[in-house]
Amino acid sequence: MADQTKTAALAFSGGLDTTVCVPLLKEEYGYDEVIGVTVDVGQPEEEFEEAYETAEALDLEHYVVDAKDDFADLCFDGVKANADYQGYPLGTALARPVIAKAILDVAHENDCDGIAHGCTGKGNDQLRFEAVWRESDLEVIAPVRELGLTREWEIEYADEKDLPVQGGKEGVWSIDTNLWSRSIEGGDLEKPDYVPPEDIYEWTDQPSDETELVEIEFEEGVPVAVDGDEMEPVELVEYLNDLAGSYGVGRTDMMEDRMLGLKVRENYEHPAATTLLTAHEALEQLVFTKEERDFKKQVDHEWSQKAYEGLVNAPLVGALEGFIDQTQQKVTGTVTIKFEGGQARAVARDSEYAVYSEEFASFNTEAVGDITQDDATGVAKYHGFQGRLANSVAEKVNASKPELATDGNGDAENDSEE
Repeated sequence: MADQTKTAALAFSGGLDTTVCVPLLKEEYGYDEVIGVTVDVGQPEEEFEEAYETAEALDLEHYVVDAKDDFADLCFDGVKANADYQGYPLGTALARPVIAKAILDVAHENDCDGIAHGCTGKGNDQLRFEAVWRESDLEVIAPVRELGLTREWEIEYADEKDLPVQGGKEGVWSIDTNLWSRSIEGGDLEKPDYVPPEDIYEWTDQPSDETELVEIEFEEGVPVAVDGDEMEPVELVEYLNDLAGSYGVGRTDMMEDRMLGLKVRENYEHPAATTLLTAHEALEQLVFTKEERDFKKQVDHEWSQKAYEGLVNAPLVGALEGFIDQTQQKVTGTVTIKFEGGQARAVARDSEYAVYSEEFASFNTEAVGDITQDDATGVAKYHGFQGRLANSVAEKVNASKPELATDGNGDAENDSEE
């Protein structure tokens, strides 16, 4: 009986790493067939053209999966959780589980035996992909990591095999783009003291003195309209990326701590994400009680941490989302954002769920309902009482202790005679 043909599904971009993985999966891992899978989460069209052309040159069976809607839905889950990591909106981290799930679905549909990626052993993406894939019974393969490949080796190997790649000359920077964010790294950007040139940015113009107001409408924590125009998630994000980006909104230059402990220099662009997260948090401030705001910060932090790790399907995330969804039922209303000087600032907000009364808060009214100003006197007397009591007790105890004289060198003198 003939041996069964082994097939591997490969996360495929058409770049150097994933291109060299095609023959390596056959030569080093014994796979007879390799299929490439490219997942659309909002990349530029030229990236798909590169994947198409490279797959054709390799005679590689190639699938392209449109996952923009699924990705946009996850991004809006991130909005409800005010999701960021060390101060920047999550983008690549949110995209990876969506991409991984789409590739796994194609692998199952084609009865694949293995599933592979071209990530190195230094980054986060290997963990995010494999967290999804290791729930299956497929062999998980990471040729670049497992074979200890360097970029120089890959370039030489590609030349030797006459593989259809640019030989590593495709650009100065390493760039990852999706609907929600654009990351730029590598080259001189790896130096913390290097000032990046303006041409690393594509989504954001240099901030100017021009300003514009835009109104964002939310329903149960989800953005649904801009300036009264209802939009589907993908359309809304694309619209705000263009609009906010034209005012220089959404640039981050930071030192980021990766999961494996490495500290790296990262540059990001995220105009729509910055705008929507700013607006959403402003609306929560209006409709939440202080206790809800304080506690949700803890929940949001945990959700963001798991999302950064690519573990959006973890049981903890489901539990956190139970709380988030409950609170979001009243995060409905509008927020006016002002684009100015590269910033997106909330300058007005409105909701029928507002935990606010202009009459009660005003300095021009004497009372708060049936509560008079004089009623606050008792509260003021008790406020800080326990702390004052503790300080008083400590002072009395310290005063009762005998003071020890010193000999001038800080050593206590003994007054007793021998």
